[in-house]
Amino acid sequence: MEQQGPSPVANTQQASHPATPKPAKPGVQSVERAFTLLELIADAGGQATLSELAERADLPMPTIHRLLRTLVNLGGARQLQDRGYTLGPALMRLGELAGRQLGDIVRPHLRTLISALGETANIAVLDGDMMVYAAQVPSEHSMRMFTEVGRRVHPSATGVGKAVLPSIEEARVAQIIHSSGMPQLTEKSIVDFSEFKTELALIRERGYAIDEEEQELGVRCFAVNIDGAPTPMAVSVSGPTSRLDNEFAKQAVPLLHAAARNIGADLNGAEV
Repeated sequence: MEQQGPSPVANTQQASHPATPKPAKPGVQSVERAFTLLELIADAGGQATLSELAERADLPMPTIHRLLRTLVNLGGARQLQDRGYTLGPALMRLGELAGRQLGDIVRPHLRTLISALGETANIAVLDGDMMVYAAQVPSEHSMRMFTEVGRRVHPSATGVGKAVLPSIEEARVAQIIHSSGMPQLTEKSIVDFSEFKTELALIRERGYAIDEEEQELGVRCFAVNIDGAPTPMAVSVSGPTSRLDNEFAKQAVPLLHAAARNIGADLNGAEV
């Protein structure tokens, strides 16, 4: 069910669709497989059993055992007493440094949005079953909002979350929402999964998402998925509903699509 708010902006960009497999690139197979296991553990919320990894990795069990043993020895994974596996402590430093570098890459694009729109610009990434704000350039306006770097928020109640989810396979979306829940943060929050799936279908068709006061009353957010990013992420602008109206949407959505393309290209080392 479409919510009330700014009218949909005509989308001149291609709407987001479930991600297609990336073409194979030359590389070291064992390294690629090790990263696959780490990503599967992350997708499972940071912890997975051996059987779950074997089911999703499509690798021989001896290979999975060997790779996990190596990752455990290097601190990239940790084995639990119940024989499950989690991400290891060695990844913390790498993640912290990678987060800083992500900010360095995206901040110029967020500043471009700020210059054009005058409202707070954000980057958020999917971390397990929650969205995490990874970078931000704040508006000069004094209004303080929930969007702070490092803050974890529910995908179902945020523009960034709703922008990212249509690009993910439906089974994984259901898993994310089941794990994170659909809390009623405001009277406008969507709390019914069937209604939420309808909302995602609308977002997929028009190519952008709106947080219509679902996270915080009085605050609206427009967000676009960054196609081809190494990890699911979205770019957004947010501010008070009094300023983020229909006219703002007409200007903001094309700029968000342009920012998403440029950020995706920078993250992949390509030219737009």
